[in-house]
Amino acid sequence: MDLAPYVYVLLFGAGLLGGFIDSIAGGGGLITVPALLWAGLPPQLALGTNKAQSSFGTAIAVSRYAQAGLVQWSEVRLAALLSFLGSMGGAFVLTLIGNEALKRAIPWMLLAVVVYVIASPRLGTTTTRARMNAVLFSGLFGLTLGFYDGFFGPGTGAFWILSLVTLLGLELTRANAYTKVVNLASNLGSLVVFAWLGHVAPWVALAMVGGQLIGARLGSGLVLKHGAGLIRGAFLAVVLALIAKLLWPV
Repeated sequence: MDLAPYVYVLLFGAGLLGGFIDSIAGGGGLITVPALLWAGLPPQLALGTNKAQSSFGTAIAVSRYAQAGLVQWSEVRLAALLSFLGSMGGAFVLTLIGNEALKRAIPWMLLAVVVYVIASPRLGTTTTRARMNAVLFSGLFGLTLGFYDGFFGPGTGAFWILSLVTLLGLELTRANAYTKVVNLASNLGSLVVFAWLGHVAPWVALAMVGGQLIGARLGSGLVLKHGAGLIRGAFLAVVLALIAKLLWPV
């Protein structure tokens, strides 16, 4: 696309802020998708380009968390594979039917997440006993949340983190690392479909990638330093912002 130079600079900044937020608690699309729409990209092109640029930031976060020993590949690989496949299906269905019904339902589901987290102040502060078999969990949530991420997206990270903490008993920092792996997989799965259909603006995505790499490195560094307390506060802030954005779009 032919955009003015200052627009690319602003998109770089949006990528940086989005990558920073996303690496801590998810929700970076709150920044990057509106920025892409503001730059003049049609909705489908904005969504595809967002998946392309955000994949780089998520990959950096995954790398940092893996190096810190927070990613157990044996427990996450099945969920990641199914998330990849599910998101391909979700993205393809999105191109056929749209997602208006979910736009009305998801804010109330996210509000329930916020209420539950606030009412459980010690949620995710320590590892607890798993309430679901890990393979069953991977199959159920990998496919459903992967499909959801490709089809709609907002709140995917919140649903993953809450499910991991309550059903697999993970501590928040490990749940966040797990979430980044499956989010990367679903980003790449839906990106395959968007790219195949021509819904990616390469130069626009590239302008945002540099910001994503910086922001994700900074945000993941803060998580490694401050742990569950930072994630909980950022998580609640991001989910409340998502609810507001979905209920009162501008």
